[in-house]
Amino acid sequence: MKNYLIFRTDRIGDFLLTCILINNIKRNDKNSFITLVCSEYNYEYIKTFKNIDELIIYKKNFFKYISNIFNLRKKVFSYTIIHDEKDRSKILNFFLRKKKSISLKSTIFETKITIIKKIILNLGFSFSDEDLNFLENRDLYINMKNDYLVLHYDEKWTKSTYIQQYQNIEPNIIELTKFIKKLNKITNYKIIISTGIYTPNILKKIFFNNKIPNVEFYSNQSFFQLEKLVTSAKLLISCHGALSHVAAAKNIKQIDIIDVNIKSPYSNWTSHFRNYNYVFRKDFQQLADNIYNLL
Repeated sequence: MKNYLIFRTDRIGDFLLTCILINNIKRNDKNSFITLVCSEYNYEYIKTFKNIDELIIYKKNFFKYISNIFNLRKKVFSYTIIHDEKDRSKILNFFLRKKKSISLKSTIFETKITIIKKIILNLGFSFSDEDLNFLENRDLYINMKNDYLVLHYDEKWTKSTYIQQYQNIEPNIIELTKFIKKLNKITNYKIIISTGIYTPNILKKIFFNNKIPNVEFYSNQSFFQLEKLVTSAKLLISCHGALSHVAAAKNIKQIDIIDVNIKSPYSNWTSHFRNYNYVFRKDFQQLADNIYNLL
């Protein structure tokens, strides 16, 4: 049996990329034992993936860090893979017993899937599109009818709560209400408006005292709950994030709202996405028109 150690100590969306690699290892090496070093924030989500055999939580606490080194040194790893490209992971990896260590730094000229394919090649395996179906090994408890679309409205729609340099796409109440109703008319789908733990004020004003026909509002959603909504939907409309990776993994049509980013092009993250469409962040009226054209 070969032992694999993978470092992924950052965000959920980044981890979902690593799931492609994990899928590949398990497909090619049935007897593999995979240990993942993850962030404390992502632990509860990552532990639901059945093809990860052991989880180690990375903590900034010095004593926990030393404890992780001693625990990990109990094994000799066939491969250690620093997929998060973090210096903290490289330092921890330095002290471990391993036969081979793989660390490939991505550039603006290489997509994330290209880096994954290079790692796979280093492992002596071959890539398959089957590896993209990384949510198949989990029980998501899906029991919803899928005649609806999800409009995920989170902090990324509001200029004051997102990256200030990005194009402002924030609508007013009249614009957003009109947009929701027109989505329903064009698609003939029920509309589910979702948001994260924090509910933007505009959604509170629209939905807490009013009801829009054929539209439901889901507030204070955990990532588990959002994932269930998206994996049963006909369409996802959202600003790029972890849910974009979920939709791509389940081959669900999505319209991804992205900003022009020359230093870190979104295409680097999405080149392997299936059923994928995108629009650039623009003034809301123009953004809405661009979305209508993709329905």
